[in-house]
Amino acid sequence: MKKALLSAVALLAAACPVLAQKFEGLALTPPMGWNSWNTFEVNIHEDMIKEMADILVESGMKDAGYTYIVVDDGWEALERDEKGQLVPDPEKFPNGMKALADYVHSKGLKFGIHNCAGKTTCNGFPGGRGHEFEDARIYASWGVDYLKYDWCDHGDANSKETYSTMRDALYAAGRPIVFSLCEWGDTKPWEWAQDVGHLWRTTGDITDCFDCQGEYDMGLKYVLGLQVGLQQYAGPDHWNDPDMLEVGNPGLTLTESRAHFSLWCMLAAPLMAGNDLTEMTPEVLEILTNREAIAIDQDALGKQAYQYMAHPNKQIWIKELSDGDWAICYFNDGKDAYTQRINWEHYTFLDGTYTMRDIWKHADVGTTDKKYEFRIESHDVLLLRLSKVK
Repeated sequence: MKKALLSAVALLAAACPVLAQKFEGLALTPPMGWNSWNTFEVNIHEDMIKEMADILVESGMKDAGYTYIVVDDGWEALERDEKGQLVPDPEKFPNGMKALADYVHSKGLKFGIHNCAGKTTCNGFPGGRGHEFEDARIYASWGVDYLKYDWCDHGDANSKETYSTMRDALYAAGRPIVFSLCEWGDTKPWEWAQDVGHLWRTTGDITDCFDCQGEYDMGLKYVLGLQVGLQQYAGPDHWNDPDMLEVGNPGLTLTESRAHFSLWCMLAAPLMAGNDLTEMTPEVLEILTNREAIAIDQDALGKQAYQYMAHPNKQIWIKELSDGDWAICYFNDGKDAYTQRINWEHYTFLDGTYTMRDIWKHADVGTTDKKYEFRIESHDVLLLRLSKVK
C-alpha cells in the first residue's frame, strides 16, 4: 500500500508543471553592453561582431561595465531548417552562433541575440511565435546570455501571455538568460512584466536626433518625456528601458550625446551603446566611460530618477542614491543658454549639508550651505552628485 501511494504521488508530481518564473538576480543593476541595431541594422556579419567585441575590451568599455555584445535583427536565415530550427544566415555567420558566442565569451563578455514574439521579425526573418520552447533550447545550446525579444507581426497575440510563454521556455531550457521585452510600451509592460522579464521597453524606437516625434523613430527629448511617472516600476532585476543609446551617432552633437548619457544614467536605464566602435572618437569614448556617471546608473539602490520640475526649456531630474547621496540633473532642452540659480533651501528632501560633485568636470564645486549659479548651454546638462558632509 505504501509503495503504491508513493508511486501515485510521484506520478502526480510529474504531471504538475514547473512553477513559471524567470531567472532571478541576473540584472540587479541595469544591463550594459553594445547592440548592433542603431548603426548597422541588418547589415551585420560575424567578423564585424567579433571586431566590436575586440574594441569593447581594448577601448576600456568592458572595464567600465559594458558586458554584453547583442546581435540584433538580421542574423537569421530566411527560413527555419527542415527540423523547424532557427539557423543563422550561412553567408553572414558561416561558423554559426555557437562559435560566435564562444569568441565573445573568450573576451570575458556575454553574448546576446535578438528575435521576435511574432511570426516574423521586424525585417521578415523567422520569429518565435509557436516555437518558444525549441528556440529557448537552441539559444541555451549556443551559450546565449541575453535575449532581446521584439513585437513585430504579433497579430492578435496577448503580450503578457506571449512574453510569459517565452519566459517559461527560457527557464525550462535551464540556462540563465537576461530577458529583454522589446514590446515598445504598447500594453504598459511596466504594470505586468516584473515577473516576466528583467527589462522592458517603454517606447518605440529611439533615433539619433534631439527631438524627433515620428511614429516609430523618436528623439531623445521626446523619449525622455515618456518616462515621466514610471519611476515606481523600476528596481533591481526589473528595469524600465527607454531604448538603446545613440551616443556618438551622427544625428547628435557631442553636447547632446553628453546630455543623452547623463539622462539615461539618471533613469537607471540599461546602457546599450549603439555607435560604430571602429569610428569612435576619444570624446565619445570619454562620455561612454565616465565612471562617475555610470556609478549613478548602476547604483545598488536601484531607484529611477523622477522629474522634479519642468518649465519651458528647463527640466530638473532627481535620483536617490545609496548611502544617503542624491543625483540631480539640470537639463537645458531649449535653444538658448541660461543661468541656473540654485537655492538649496527649496530642496526639502535634503537633510543637512552636502558636497556638490560636478560629474562631467570630475570636481567638487562647493557645498549646499550657500546658493549657487551655473551656466548651462543649449541642449546640455549640469549633472551633480550630492554627498552628505560627515
